[in-house]
Amino acid sequence: MTLRSLALLAGVLLTGCATQQDFVSSKQPTATDVALSRGKFDLNCPAATASVLSKQYIQPPGPMIANTISRAEFTVGVQGCGQRATYIVVCSEGTEGCIAGGRQ
Repeated sequence: MTLRSLALLAGVLLTGCATQQDFVSSKQPTATDVALSRGKFDLNCPAATASVLSKQYIQPPGPMIANTISRAEFTVGVQGCGQRATYIVVCSEGTEGCIAGGRQ
């Protein structure tokens, strides 16, 4: 493999990572809002606050499986009124919303 080919391959890989990071970053506000809404209800605490504890990009399994969608997954902590809860929030690529799993 030539030096030029290696440089091109590295550029493509770095672009993919930047795109994944951009996707996760773009979904973070929505994921936080979804977890906060759920937490305010579950904790019966309108003054609750939320913070992202972790985030990751999840690729579809396999190299080129049809009808698979990349996702961003967030662990969001919600606290208020002397209580705390943790939610796993999943946001699918190509959609506007996110889904919060059950309280943990």
